[in-house]
Amino acid sequence: MFTPKYPSPDTAPAVPAPALTTDTPATTAPVAVPAWAPAPVVPVSNRPTVQLTPGSALALAAGGGAVVLVVGAVLVSMLLAVAITGVSIALVAVVLRLLVKDLHNHR
Repeated sequence: MFTPKYPSPDTAPAVPAPALTTDTPATTAPVAVPAWAPAPVVPVSNRPTVQLTPGSALALAAGGGAVVLVVGAVLVSMLLAVAITGVSIALVAVVLRLLVKDLHNHR
């Protein structure tokens, strides 16, 4: 899946070797690209294209908003559950402290 896919060697275009010249540097002509060289071909993607219409964009935005609201409600409810649990544990600790103090005073 993650290995690159190379074309087989027989499908690659044949490129002729450049000719070696013994010209002096002062008379060297600029190298031109041969006219027969094919233009690079962009491979066609097999993925389907997604085209958003105004209605589907509106539905997508509404669905995203609904997801944000649901996730927000779940997070707020979890926060409230933790806060209520903390308050109830603190209240139980105060009551137990008062009971233990009352037991020590009546001895």
